[in-house]
Amino acid sequence: MTTPQTWGGGALPLALPAATLDRTARGPIELAHCGNGPAVLALHGGMGGYDQSLLLGRAVLGDAPAHRVLALSRPGYLGTPQSSGSSPSAQADLYAALLDTLAIERAAVIAVSAGGPSALHFALRHPDRCAAVVLVSCCTGTLAIPPEVRSRLPMMRWMARLPWLTSWLARRAARHPDRAAERAIPDPVVRARTLADPSASAMLAALQTSVFVRMAERLPGTLSDTATFATMPPIDAARHVPPLLAIHGTADRVVPFAHGERVARESPRGELVAIEGGEHVSLFTHLDEVRARARAFLRQA
Repeated sequence: MTTPQTWGGGALPLALPAATLDRTARGPIELAHCGNGPAVLALHGGMGGYDQSLLLGRAVLGDAPAHRVLALSRPGYLGTPQSSGSSPSAQADLYAALLDTLAIERAAVIAVSAGGPSALHFALRHPDRCAAVVLVSCCTGTLAIPPEVRSRLPMMRWMARLPWLTSWLARRAARHPDRAAERAIPDPVVRARTLADPSASAMLAALQTSVFVRMAERLPGTLSDTATFATMPPIDAARHVPPLLAIHGTADRVVPFAHGERVARESPRGELVAIEGGEHVSLFTHLDEVRARARAFLRQA
């Protein structure tokens, strides 16, 4: 069991519930639970883990969700071994096996960024287990690594071998959330507005800090995802059965807007929320809009 942690970052400290390693028929998977009600699987993006899945659940569903949030570490991240599922389809089968282990019949799934492919495959491969899908800034097909991200990967591998350095970087990010936000939110007006929002700024700061915590345990899944997505064809959304909501910023420089627009258009029950001028962190820069649309969609679904 992972010891609960508290990360600062703005006016709202973020307490993390303890994570467990659950054994399934498809392999072990790390997760943390919070809330009560219908089950929702929360899937993080690159350099993530169950902690970032919890942030995703909190951002979309609020501080007191009317759902049982199952915040996962996808294979290759933190406590979930890569052997539990390297491909998006294998990860989808792992999620279904987890529901079997927990005796849960159906669950909605919310995903951000690199969590998108396995979320879509969960709906395609296990439509009877998937109540609905919410994709926030998600990859849904072939994705080349942006040059600025590709150039940072060798340095991140080097830093991950130096725990004292990653600890210092985590402390620095927590002390200076405004500096950490500059790269993700280049527009100074949008950045100032986001940092002035106690809830959005706290979650964004926690996300940016978390990357440096246990960095070496986040890299294997990140490298596997980037290699997989570079040659992955567009996922066939036309066969998608459950309701789907894609929320995507039109100015996303990490995962282009076309990824969200395509699956929403091709899915028989797809909806699109286009965040005009939104970047890859539209989840935080447009928190109220994202939360309102996603919660209304899940209520209907």
